Amino acid sequence: MTSAYLAENNWKTIKDQDIELVILPWGATEAHNYHLPYATDNYQVEAISGAAVQKANEQGAKAIVLPAIPFGVNTGQQDLKLTINFYPSTQTKILGDVAESLSRQRIRKLLIMNGHGGNDFKQIIREVNARFPEMLICTSSWFKLSDRDRFFEAPGDHADESETSLMMYLRPDLVLPLSEAGNGESKSFRLQAINEGWVWAERKWSQVSKDTGIGSPYLASAEKGREFFEYLVEAYSQFLLQLSKLDLDEGLFE
Repeated sequence: MTSAYLAENNWKTIKDQDIELVILPWGATEAHNYHLPYATDNYQVEAISGAAVQKANEQGAKAIVLPAIPFGVNTGQQDLKLTINFYPSTQTKILGDVAESLSRQRIRKLLIMNGHGGNDFKQIIREVNARFPEMLICTSSWFKLSDRDRFFEAPGDHADESETSLMMYLRPDLVLPLSEAGNGESKSFRLQAINEGWVWAERKWSQVSKDTGIGSPYLASAEKGREFFEYLVEAYSQFLLQLSKLDLDEGLFE
């Protein structure tokens, strides 16, 4: 293959390739404070996926990255102009069609690389996997890797220090000066159990944040973004190598 991305390959390079693993990046189209682009989630998840697959393939993996799905679950942000929402039922249909295509081609491993906090694929995978039990369908959210605090100081989860740093590194041409950014201040729920995490309720975004950010971006830097990106790529490349080489006929459990 000439590229880790299917979109950059052609039939000549693909037709005789042995593909063991397909990665489906899934992002969102939504506001990211005043300084980051609407497609932030898509740029990030595509870059991480592609670099990780490239590194894994160099070590013997047989993987490829599909074009990203650019719309995610944004039911709590539908009052924000040009935020585009996919309902989970829509995602289920899309994932089912992707899985059916791969199953017909006898490609049995699919990883959904999630780039958006509003997406939750666990129950969707349960439904789709029931239709295609021969497949291994996994999902992972890069922003849930536990070592985030090694790289960043300010807490947050949306257009914050971490996302801003990544975009400063990956697409500096699309990042406005931090003087243009809002401070990312957000309100907490009045119910403490929800704030503690053992009860969940959807955040209504326009009620939570004035600038759509959650977390201050002001400590962000391209260097922090580079270091975090390299950490993510290394972690994912090793997992993708293992997943690609896994013999499903021998089962998943030791």
